[in-house]
Formats: sequence, structure tokens, C-alpha cells
Amino acid sequence: MPIDPSVALGASLPIQEFSWSSSDVQLYNLGLGAGARPTDAGELRYLRDGDPQVLPTFATVAATFHDTEPPKVSFPGVEIDLAKVVHGSQEVKVHAPIPASGKGRTTTRIAEVWDKGKAAVIVQESVTEDLDGNPLWTARSSIFARGEGGFGGERGPSEAVALPDREPDAEFDVPTLPQQALLYRLCGDRNPLHSDPEFAKAAGFPAPILHGLCTYGTVCKSITDHLLDSDATRVAGFRAKFAGVVFPGETLRVRVWKSGNQLLATVTVTDRDLAPALADVVLTIA
Repeated sequence: MPIDPSVALGASLPIQEFSWSSSDVQLYNLGLGAGARPTDAGELRYLRDGDPQVLPTFATVAATFHDTEPPKVSFPGVEIDLAKVVHGSQEVKVHAPIPASGKGRTTTRIAEVWDKGKAAVIVQESVTEDLDGNPLWTARSSIFARGEGGFGGERGPSEAVALPDREPDAEFDVPTLPQQALLYRLCGDRNPLHSDPEFAKAAGFPAPILHGLCTYGTVCKSITDHLLDSDATRVAGFRAKFAGVVFPGETLRVRVWKSGNQLLATVTVTDRDLAPALADVVLTIA
């Protein structure tokens, strides 16, 4: 049985100790499209030698940045074919601005396992500290495993962000590069779904798709640039649900509403009649 919730729920994953450098941060930022305006002072903050500014979304790749093997979905009580898995949601909260280089230790547990009938949802929670025990960030992510439901578990909650009943405060388009998935995969996610056309077809897609976390980071950067003066230190947290696929080279349309200390957003794909890409997007301002 691929999923045994009695074993999986609450299980701890191996502790990860890792380090990152300012070059890693620069490469991550390039993977999100940084440098598209190569003479813009705000844009160049992301690419300074030695001290590039760090988006909170870098936390999603920091521990695995130097991995060169495809990831495996193999946890206590969980064994799932990688081709069946897509990212469901992601949330990161930073406890202080992430330094441009450092060392960290992450502890992770399986917090929730939900049975959606034809699919399963597995939620992980992780806490990252520096090696002196100071908190760096807290993350929560879910994966959606097609064909792995029906094990008799609960369906889980259905949560949605309520948008203001008015026109957005900002709306802008964000292009992606045709080679963006090939660049972003150098940040540690070598899933062939994003680079191998035959693997993508076997998984049910006409071509390799952009990493969900690339879309996630790209949108965080674009909102930061348009509404927070390109100042990543003003971002205390960022969360979103992955509502649809994005193909490299497509253009994202981001619509943003201001709500207290939060910026709420929707993200669609202009190339495919505004097909959804991200939903329930919330950027929390520090």
C-alpha cells in the first residue's frame, strides 16, 4: 500500500544540515528572472556580489540546493511514484531576513494526510534554525498525489482566501523564459518533469512544465518589486496554492489587493485564456 496514514501521520523525516552561499542566492534569483532589467538599481539588489538580497522563498530550496538527483517521495508510510506527484501548496514565514550565506538545520514532520478520493494530499511542516539554534524560517508544504487516494482517510479542510469585492490595487504581467525550467532546476530540483519531454508526456503533460516553486518565487519577487520597492526585507511570509500548470515561456498576470499588512493576489496565464496558475496568494508585510 503506497500510503499508510497510521505510520505517516506525525512521522519525523531525517534532519537536514546544509549551507548556502551568496552565489547560490544569485543563481536562485536568476532562476526567478532577476536581471531582466540589468541597469535597474532595484533589480541589481538581487545580484550583488557578496550580499545579494534574499527573498523568503529561497527557504524552499536552501536545504537541497546542491542536490543533483531527482527527488523521491519516500517517507515513513509513504511510497509514491514521482510522476504522480505535483506540488499542492507552499508557505514560508521568516523570523528575520535570511542572510546571503549561512548554515542551517531543518527538522520536518508529516503534519497531515488527507484522502481526496482519487488523490492523496500529504502536508509537511519544517522548522529551520542556524547552527546556534536561532530560528531562521518555518515552512509548510503539501503534495498532491494522483491516484493515491481511497485509503479511507478524512478529506481534510477546504480553505480559501477571500478577496476584496473591488478592482485590484495593482495588475501587471510577468514573462517567463523558454529556458526558465532548465535554469531553475540548477537550484536543486532535478525532477525530469521539468526537463524531459518524454517523462512529461508519460505524466500526462504535452511538454515539460515550469516548477511550481519557480512560479511561486517569481510571483513573490514580482509583487515585491512592484509594491514593496524591490525590498525583500519587507516580506515576512509568502504562501500560495498551485492551481494549474505553467509552461516555460508563458506570461503570468498578477492581480494584487491590499488588505492591512497583507497583499492578496491571483495569478493566471495570459497565453491560455487566463488559466489559473496560483491561487490564495498571500504576501505578509514585515
